[in-house]
Amino acid sequence: MLDYIIVGAGLSGIAVAEHLISRGKKIMVFDDNSQASSTVAGGIYNPVILKRFTLAWNADEQLDTALSFYKYLEEKLNISLIKDLPIYRRFHSVEEQNDWFAAMDKPALSKFLDEKLVSNLNKHIPSSFSFGHVKHTGVINTELLLEAYRDFLHSINAYQKEEFQYSELKITEEDCTYKKWKTKKIIFCDGFGLKKNPFFNYLPLQGNKGEYLIIKAEDLKLEVAFKASIFIIPLGNNLYKIGATYNNWDKTKVPTSEGKKYLMDKLEGFLTCKFEVVDQVAGIRPATNDRKPLVGKHPKLDKLYVCNGFGSRGVLIAPTVASQLINYIEDSVALSEEINIRRYEKLYQADLS
Repeated sequence: MLDYIIVGAGLSGIAVAEHLISRGKKIMVFDDNSQASSTVAGGIYNPVILKRFTLAWNADEQLDTALSFYKYLEEKLNISLIKDLPIYRRFHSVEEQNDWFAAMDKPALSKFLDEKLVSNLNKHIPSSFSFGHVKHTGVINTELLLEAYRDFLHSINAYQKEEFQYSELKITEEDCTYKKWKTKKIIFCDGFGLKKNPFFNYLPLQGNKGEYLIIKAEDLKLEVAFKASIFIIPLGNNLYKIGATYNNWDKTKVPTSEGKKYLMDKLEGFLTCKFEVVDQVAGIRPATNDRKPLVGKHPKLDKLYVCNGFGSRGVLIAPTVASQLINYIEDSVALSEEINIRRYEKLYQADLS
């Protein structure tokens, strides 16, 4: 008898699994690597929305929790995940500079926005209006994290690399049976795969495709993250991740020529040195219309739960929200109505009709 089955081993599934393991729960994680959003993500943790110079939802609290969580996993898995990486936002006008200073007057933002502007960041990235420095930012090596944590789950016989077959699930008043496993509860952390989940596909998950380029630019010599219309994230060895696109219509995970052209055009619009594209990756972000996660218990089946809908900020959101869900299940701590899927219960009723 298991305590929990977890479906999905992306950032959400890993955070949920770790919180349960820390409580001594017996789990089994099912994952077929079909949802690539966590693997291909930029991995940046940044509490500031740089388009509008506003604080992301609950980002201050989430940042502290996330860094503590990833530091713990570094020690547990004996790997290096966290890299401090300043972000510099290029201003496009005097008005944007003024907006930056106006945002600094807000208490929640003041510790993240540097009052001293930088006039010259890199000779190959010119600007007529300086650069603003965002503090307390960095990048998580999500690809390494997912690989190492899945290996750990496998080492404790808690990982099955296979697609979860919903038709094989039998639910009774006492427990759930899936193939040869019995479990008390199931938590679905299946990313955009939620759209195929017959228990939670009524939820308004809006997949958003993101594409990234990996370029090699030997002359760039950029050691910080840069944000204009797109991001440049240094990877080392003269390699940089460029992204990302936001496509609400294409739900495939295949890189496209249109995505490549979009990113190339943006990059060539400000970068003055030569570069070559060495790779292109794509994934579907599990986003929601209200930009809040989808967390909680099924309206009718009280052994089924969901933890999903983190959008492009999964690195920041996952540790906090996963903890809240487990506290809700195990300790009856109320979920915030902001994230509780009860806010969409009318959609479930409509789906039944």
